[in-house]
Amino acid sequence: MMWESWSAFWDMGGRGFFVWGSYGALLVAVVAELVSLRSTRKAALQSMQDTHDAL
Repeated sequence: MMWESWSAFWDMGGRGFFVWGSYGALLVAVVAELVSLRSTRKAALQSMQDTHDAL
C-alpha cells in the first residue's frame, strides 16, 4: 500500500476515522483487560495468602 503523503495515510481514503477509531478502541480494551487481570491476580494471591495464614 502506497500513499502520496502522510495526510493521505491518516485519511485512509476517507475511512480514517473508522480505522483509527477502531485501533483506539482496541487499545483501550487491551489496557482495560490488562488492568483487570492484574487486579484479579492480586486479589487471588491475597486470598491464597489469607487462607495460608489461617491454617
